[in-house]
Amino acid sequence: GWLLPDLSDPTTAGFWEGCAQRELRVQRCTACGALRMPPRPMCPSCRSVDAEWVAVSGRGKIWSFVVAHPPLLPAYAELAPYPVVTVELDEDPSLRVVGNLVPSEDAPINAIDPAKIEIGAPVRIGFTTIEDVGLPRWVPCD
Repeated sequence: GWLLPDLSDPTTAGFWEGCAQRELRVQRCTACGALRMPPRPMCPSCRSVDAEWVAVSGRGKIWSFVVAHPPLLPAYAELAPYPVVTVELDEDPSLRVVGNLVPSEDAPINAIDPAKIEIGAPVRIGFTTIEDVGLPRWVPCD
């Protein structure tokens, strides 16, 4: 029932390969060096189509969040409500990654009380595996 990504999509394959190896990767333009996330086929800074995937620290701060409530897709309805956060990465606040906020890497996506989420709270990347796909999620820093 989970909706999983297309691991062969050329625009995002490097991201998912990183997740399989438990590291957060972003695109870096090989022409101007600009980092970008979310991934895209062209650099918004210099318009080059040449890029590489580089690992980043996997640390950041909660920039925004929502709490998902029904109606949802059937695979997720039983888990609602659950928080989804947007995290600005420490490397560059314009780099943002969306994911679930969980108390530990293998916790269910509804294991954190949304009332306790604070904008600006520090988080780190974690990973879980569902049907052989490494999925990123965010864990509060101690």
